[in-house]
Amino acid sequence: KTVITGDMTQVDLPKGTHSGLAHAVNLFKNIPEISIHTFSSQEVVRHPLVSKIVDCYEHEQTRKK
Repeated sequence: KTVITGDMTQVDLPKGTHSGLAHAVNLFKNIPEISIHTFSSQEVVRHPLVSKIVDCYEHEQTRKK
């Protein structure tokens, strides 16, 4: 078994460079043997401030689409 972890909101690549994690998720999402789970801010078990920060990034991503 293999587990790959990453945070799609923490991409600091130069403009125009695509995230390898985002590419892999998109490429493998329809393979039944591969499970992809995206955690929401409610599942973040850290300081409450971290959940607020994740919410801000999620809101910004939704707004850009």
